[in-house]
Amino acid sequence: MIIDTHLHLIYRSRLSYPWLSSVPPLDADFTLERYAGEARRLGIAAALHMEVDVAEGDINRETALINELSGHENSLLAGAIASCRPESADFPAYLAEIRNQPLVRGFRRVLHVMPDDLSEGALFRENIRRLSGTGLTFDLCVLPHQIGKAAALADLASDVSFILDHCGVPDIKSGGFDAWKAPLAEISRRPNVTVKLSGIPAYGAENWTLEDLKPYFDHVAASFSFDRMVWGSDWPVCTLGGGLSAWVGATHALLSGVPLEQKTRVLSGNAKRIWGISA
Repeated sequence: MIIDTHLHLIYRSRLSYPWLSSVPPLDADFTLERYAGEARRLGIAAALHMEVDVAEGDINRETALINELSGHENSLLAGAIASCRPESADFPAYLAEIRNQPLVRGFRRVLHVMPDDLSEGALFRENIRRLSGTGLTFDLCVLPHQIGKAAALADLASDVSFILDHCGVPDIKSGGFDAWKAPLAEISRRPNVTVKLSGIPAYGAENWTLEDLKPYFDHVAASFSFDRMVWGSDWPVCTLGGGLSAWVGATHALLSGVPLEQKTRVLSGNAKRIWGISA
């Protein structure tokens, strides 16, 4: 069984996605029905929706849409990671509102396309500290040179679970292993940071192979261990690197030498523990 901790859904008639026009292959509707048909064949039993960087005015509407979809019969949606703006003075009120929505299990503020100093602002950091004691997680989507800034955020609230998306976004296509290796190892020293095995097919060459991914996977596993690793599809972004089936197949190949108990933690057990998912 697999729990997908990083599913994006795109409904262009319901929400505005300003960034889609710059990525034509993703400028389409990617619905829950479209995802579920393939996901169920692959053993995916539940999924967390990951915010899709909608227009700021649509953040609450995105959460409402996911709530609606989760109520459909046999829905795979088991929770949501909502968008947020910790740099805003309105964040405390937003946090209070979100805490009344049981479907929401955490937050993400996309940082890898934002100025490097965004997360260093006093208000941003104060609001990250507000997550302490809430049980809500915070996903860190950063480039390799920003991983140190992500580590600094994790240091602000030791009881908050931070999730490092996409293995820290290594530039696999251009051979960026050396620039990524040390920062990844450094952030792994924080016991409240979990790494997400996701996204990496999209960072490889168009004709990537398992051998291209393996050094990155091996370093992630050595740094975090399988006790602090969860799996995510990054659908539909994974369609840029072969698609959902190709990524699930590559995941099983990467985990082929791992004991069953540890493999189960990566594919479902750790997600159940961190987000309280029952599937």
